[in-house]
Amino acid sequence: MKRNLLLIAFLVFTVTLVKAAKVDTVETYSDAMHKKIKAVVITPADYEQGKAYPVVYLLHGAGGNYKQFYGVNHDIAALADYYHLMIVCADGGVTSWYFDSPVDPTFKYETYVTKELIGFIDKNYKTIKNKTGRAISGLSMGGHGAMYLAIRHQDLFGAVGSMSGGVDIRPFPKNWDMAKRLGSYAENPENWEKNTVTNMLYLLTANSLAITFDCGTDDFFFKVNNELHEKMLERNIPHDFTARPGAHTSQYWANSIQYHLLFFNNYFKKSNPQLN
Repeated sequence: MKRNLLLIAFLVFTVTLVKAAKVDTVETYSDAMHKKIKAVVITPADYEQGKAYPVVYLLHGAGGNYKQFYGVNHDIAALADYYHLMIVCADGGVTSWYFDSPVDPTFKYETYVTKELIGFIDKNYKTIKNKTGRAISGLSMGGHGAMYLAIRHQDLFGAVGSMSGGVDIRPFPKNWDMAKRLGSYAENPENWEKNTVTNMLYLLTANSLAITFDCGTDDFFFKVNNELHEKMLERNIPHDFTARPGAHTSQYWANSIQYHLLFFNNYFKKSNPQLN
């Protein structure tokens, strides 16, 4: 795998010398939340050739915004070029956790991402308009969000990833505004139990999602990620799980995103022979 990534890094560098992806900031409108929301849209340099492209949606972490991934890895546009795919960096609010909040009607980011943002992208760009052409991943809060949305919307996404994701929110009842989105754990335990990824595996249809997730061994989310891996093994759910040295840092995610895009590219080509 290291040799593959070194080769990719070399090819990405070479690609940047001869052509460049286009990076735009677009403004969408959420009817569900009655507000404008921005997103970064990256199209590969060969976008104008007329074919439909697969799309990777990326979700930022708590405290971040739609620009976070571009800041984490400045080569992300070159990776879009190399893999001939689109990348959409969504905005999920500072601490939305990508729920439709059961206690705060102003937070409906599940509806925004799965209906409004995807609808905007498919309407305005040349995309593969079905699950075989969509993947979603994210970091930290966004890692939870990606898993949460993909499991709940297996008709929309064919592949999912999580980087250092908060895949079990229950051990952190007083952190990152989660109580504002779900109510306190003491008073609303059912909201926490049904909206944490580790409790949602029963919703998975066999072979419906290609799954990859990873976490650094020094990350405060490492334990919950390893437990999710164990639960998937118990249920015979196919997945890739990687634990490697690292903490909850931009340096870790800059490396991790390369693995995820490689994984998604393999999925897209397997599911869409016309891309080969």
